[in-house]
Amino acid sequence: MAQLTELDDRIAKCNKILGENPNSQIFAALAEAYRKTGEVDKAFRICQNGLKIHPDYGSAHMVMAKINLDKGLYDWAEMEVTKAVELDGESHATMVLMAEIFIYKGEFARATKILNQLQAIDPRNSHVSKLLEMARKIPLESPEKKTVVSEPIAGAKEAPISSQTAVSESDEKISIGGMLDSISSINGIEGVLLVNGEGLVADARWDSRQPAELYGAVAKDIEAVIKSQIEISHFGSYENILVEAEDLIINLLPIDNNLLVIRANKHINLGTLRMKLSGLMSKLSLEIS
Repeated sequence: MAQLTELDDRIAKCNKILGENPNSQIFAALAEAYRKTGEVDKAFRICQNGLKIHPDYGSAHMVMAKINLDKGLYDWAEMEVTKAVELDGESHATMVLMAEIFIYKGEFARATKILNQLQAIDPRNSHVSKLLEMARKIPLESPEKKTVVSEPIAGAKEAPISSQTAVSESDEKISIGGMLDSISSINGIEGVLLVNGEGLVADARWDSRQPAELYGAVAKDIEAVIKSQIEISHFGSYENILVEAEDLIINLLPIDNNLLVIRANKHINLGTLRMKLSGLMSKLSLEIS
């Protein structure tokens, strides 16, 4: 409770400063405070807007990296740490955060390499020792499976650390219906659609009050725009489209000539969803028209 009160005071002071001077670099401290209170989306918007004004503010890129890590956007988190290093140089903080990101991504060898360097410099650092133990232990617990950390590591004193497998133990092929069932059972998912090449809903697991057909049509329109722009820019084929609105998230994935449309609320763990989809897609039997 005391810590929450302290964060509330910090947020009030930062907001006051930012209100008086919208160009202030205090936005990074404000975003970090919101992140620690669990208001990750608000933290993201504040930090994103601040970085538009101060793109060379290394500390803000570190805050954005932590926010992306909390949101399960591990590749973006890695990019933000890399940018912070480019601007301000490598530090203990950037190395620790990068190691944490690699653990989340399942890249344990890269994490171990960094953590070994840190432990050699500061062998009594308990946080580094704990991360190193994780990086070594998780692969041994599940040598046949790719794993991800399911709880935040950053600020380990504030949150427990655990691990979970992200791919089903069974190697049997699954049908598209089975895939939709599995996705719809994930916490935070509000609906899953399979939209065919004509923009019609071929299969659905849909709990939203809004018509599935409407979402299917809009999703196909979004895909068409993205594909046309990618073709113009010669970026190659897209693999995933993520649309984040104020109160929902839409994830679009191509499956053969069809489109998988996933509607989720803001409580979804995007990292878990990404790993679950990876496992399901690898086992999918493409018997869909």
